[in-house]
This record gives sequence, C-alpha cells and structure tokens, in this order.
Amino acid sequence: MQEEERKEQLNNLPESPGVYRYYNDKQVLIYVGKAKNIKKRVASYFNISNNHNRKTKKLVSEIHRIEYTVSNTEFDALLLENNLIKENQPKYNILLKDDKTFPYLCILKERFPRIISTRKFIAGQGEYFGPFSSVGAMKNVLELVRKLYTIRTCTFNLSQENIAEKKFKVCLEYHLGNCKGPCENLQTEENYLDDIKQARHILKGNLAIVQNYFETQMNVFANNLDYEKAQLHKDRLTLLEKFKTKSLVVNKALTNIDVVTLVAGEANAYVNYLQIIEGSIVYSKTIAIQNLGNETAEEIISTAAQQLREAVKSENKLLLSNIPLAYTEPAVENIIPEIGDKKKLVALSAKNALELKKEKEMSKLARKSRNFEVLDILQKDLLLKTLPVVIECFDNSNLQGSSPVASMVRFVDAKPDKNGYRHFNIKTVEGPNDFASMKEIVTRRYRRLIDENKQLPDLIVIDGGKGQLSSAVEAMQEIGIYGRIPVIGIAKRLEEIFTPGDTLPLLINKKSVGLRLLQQIRDEAHRFAITFHRLKRSKKNTVSTLEEIEGVGSTTAEKLLKHFKSIKKIKEASIEEIATVVSAPIAERIKNWLTKME
Repeated sequence: MQEEERKEQLNNLPESPGVYRYYNDKQVLIYVGKAKNIKKRVASYFNISNNHNRKTKKLVSEIHRIEYTVSNTEFDALLLENNLIKENQPKYNILLKDDKTFPYLCILKERFPRIISTRKFIAGQGEYFGPFSSVGAMKNVLELVRKLYTIRTCTFNLSQENIAEKKFKVCLEYHLGNCKGPCENLQTEENYLDDIKQARHILKGNLAIVQNYFETQMNVFANNLDYEKAQLHKDRLTLLEKFKTKSLVVNKALTNIDVVTLVAGEANAYVNYLQIIEGSIVYSKTIAIQNLGNETAEEIISTAAQQLREAVKSENKLLLSNIPLAYTEPAVENIIPEIGDKKKLVALSAKNALELKKEKEMSKLARKSRNFEVLDILQKDLLLKTLPVVIECFDNSNLQGSSPVASMVRFVDAKPDKNGYRHFNIKTVEGPNDFASMKEIVTRRYRRLIDENKQLPDLIVIDGGKGQLSSAVEAMQEIGIYGRIPVIGIAKRLEEIFTPGDTLPLLINKKSVGLRLLQQIRDEAHRFAITFHRLKRSKKNTVSTLEEIEGVGSTTAEKLLKHFKSIKKIKEASIEEIATVVSAPIAERIKNWLTKME
C-alpha cells in the first residue's frame, strides 16, 4: 500500500466500535482485530513512534488493504471478531485460533442410553457435558458415575424387538454387578432412566442434589430396617464425598460463577479461567497469549473470557476478574472483588496464571542455558575467540548444471532464525561450477550486509570441502572481512571440519554436541537449497509447458504464473480473468489449449 493511499484510507476510517481486517497483496485475510475506536486503533499500527515488536512490524509490512465493519457495541465487535477468526484462521491471529478439541461426556440418544467420552461434538447425537479441562478430570467424573450407577457399556441395540427376540446375553459386567442386564430384560427402562437422571446431575456438577437423594434413600431404607440397601446408599455417599474432596471446595454458597484473571509477561499475557458450581471448581484452563495487535490488557482478558466461556458453554451471569473487562455480554456482571471468598477465588485464579508464566519463563531460561552450553563447547571445538551466537551456513544445489541455486540459513543462539534464511539465484556463473557459485553468493551476502550496515555473523559455515571453502575465503578477502569473521568448511563424506590454510581437518570428538550442531545447521542449509531448487525446476517446467501455446513466450508465461501462481489456477480462471494479464485473443487461445489438456 502506498503512503498516500494509506493516509487517505486512515482518514476515512470511522471513530466507532467495530472490527477491522487486514489483507495482504494476494488479497488473503491476515489479521482481524476489534476496537472501541477503529480509526485510532488502525492508525496506531502505522505510527512509527510506537515501539512495536518484530511480529507486529512484520504484520504491518504485509498490509495491502484495510476493511472494516462498524458495530453497535464493543461486545458485538468482540463476537464478530471471534466468528471471523474461526472462519478464516488469519495467520497473525493467535488467541482464538486454537482448534484443539476438548474431551466431553455424552449421554447418547438411544434406548437404555450409554454415557461415553468423546472429543467430537455432533449435534443431535446426545446430551453433552463439558468440555473437561483434561482427560484425567473427565475420567474421574465418568468413574464416579459408573461406581454409583449401573450404566451399561455394551454397544447392543436394545430395542424392544431385539430384547423380546432374546438376541443378547448378559456379559461379565452383569456378573460383576456393574450392570443390571437390560439386554435380557432384567432391568426396566424406567428404572434405568432413574439412574441416568441422577447421573445427569453429577455430570452437570450439581452434587448437592445427588447427595440429598442418597441421604433420603439411606434414611428411608434404614427406617424400614432394610440395612443392606441403606448401607449401599451410605457407600455411595462416601464415594461422593471422596470425589468432592478432589475438587477445591471454597464455599457452597458460591455457585454459577466464572473467574478470569490476567498476568502480564514480557512477550505474552497469561489468562486463567475457573468455573465454579456449588463452591467447587469444575473447570480450569490457563492459556498463554501473544499480543500481536497492540490490544490493552482489558481487551485481551475480555477476548479470552469470551472464548473460554464459549468453550464450556457457560451461561453464568457473574464474572469475577482481577482487572476490569473492556467488553462483557449485556446480561453478565463483571466484578473485581476486594474482600471475602470471592477475592480468594480471584487470587487462586491469578496464582494459576502466574504459575504458567513462571513455567514458560523457566523453560525459556533452561533452553537458553542449554543452547549456551552447546555454543560454549562449539567455541572450544573450533578454537574461536568469541562465542558463535550468530552462525550463517551456505550451500549450493544444481542438477547436472540445470537451475543452479544456493541457500543460506541463519542460526541465532543455536536455534534456526527462519526470518534470516535466504535463497540465491546464481547470476554470474554458467554451468555446474560450485566453487564460482559459492564465491558469488558469499560476495553478494556480505557486501549487502556491509552496505546496509547490518550485523555480521560470528561464524560462517560452508557446506563443502577445501574447494568451496577457498572460494568463500576469496570472496571475503575481496570484500575486506576475511580475518574479522571465522569461516570453516564441513565436508559431506567424512563430516570433517576444515579451516582456511590447513591441509588437515580439525580433530573434533564425533560425539561432541558442538559438532552435532554444525551438522544440524549444514543439513538445514542443504534442505533449504534442495527445496528451492525443486521449486525452481518445477516452475521452469511449467513455463515450458505454457510456451507450447502459440503466441505465449517465456515472458508472458512468467507473467501468467506470477499472477495466477499455477497452471491449475489459470485453467480454473475465466477468459476475462486471463485477459487482465494478456490480450483477449491470447487469453482465449490459452483457455482453449488448457481445456483440451483435461
């Protein structure tokens, strides 16, 4: 997008709540955002005084077109943003993009319904409960239900006709007392559905109803001197109590409450969500969020709360938090409690968010520490004066001299820095000459870094033996950086490391983690070069195919491919669409020729 065009578009944006959408030059939706004031929010992306992170800068560099939709309220904007992200999965949206499926329990719609665990939500299959925060939590509930009630686990079709025709026999579960044998008509449907009714309360988290029922039944049987059945209900009460102790019981008066808290980190925000029923935490989820769109903490927690409440299908009208939400549903009350049990709940939620923050940061520090140890060993292996924090590795690729290309990969702190990877088309070398090609790409790479006053690497690695290494050294000497940056060659055959001027390879322990890092970098450079080479060969073949059409030369073929990306898309395009790139008669000829190819 040109600067003047951008300024004009920004000036025309409304100062209203709504959703804005960014598209790249291929008209692909890359980001969806919401705002109280669309004009101010979008303008903030292009304000150079804002200290944007690297990913936001990358997002801004790709924006080609801006669209927006005005909404009546900020919450309407939140819902619209949510739907657009789910539908389009823009690459720069992270928060609502997670399509991980959570475990559910489902009472199936069938005669003598079973209770199953599933990760698929199929409308009409049955009555779903959940999702559960983990498989373990789900299994605990299912185990309790099966201990308290005799719910069948078989998959028989227990229709009246099948049972009347005695198609089934009781299984081991019947003999173990886990099933009452409805398959042989040993249990009535009415009696079975009574158990399902009680199980439904447990699945909903309404344990008090079940507890009261068991206590009442126990007293009835005890008064009737039926001590065996009274003991059975007492045992069930004990099981229920044990289950309740696994959940944190805060205060039985606290029910139908959601809690959401946010703890900010350096690059991420950490949000925890709790759902409370009858004083017990029935669901807990903590997520890490990268803030790519410059949203405030209040906006981030609002979006997270909406997503998490939607995931568990919460209809709770009270939402506790540690900071005020920017948007809430009209019927939902957001409170920041200052005292009492509600304050303790918020503190507990914040503690969960803080724990994830600590875990992520400790993990990051541990990785950095391990990477530092590897680089330290590599420095000693290669006898380097400084730690090789930034390593760049070059590789050539050609097939019998056709489509010669080269690649460079960049590793920072012993990890791939894929934004620093580069492909090179060989420009000055004819035929299969790896030495001359290596000299060309090393010259081009570091002359450009010097001209642009950018950081030079701490170590240069050449994929090849003495010949390629010597070519790289020549290039570095001509540029004037030889002696400033250490350079080595890694030969493919025996994994030997060569340094300039030495006829013998360096002696490095084959089990050294430093050597393994070099091999990893070399393999990555080779993979990157091969991938590019295949792509170029494929494109060359495609251009050749188009050149078979009368009136289409290589320039026209390349122009068509640049616009449509592939022959398949050209074939799918109409004559009018093709005519936007070439003349109408040529467009008609291309369309007819490609149609005949089918």
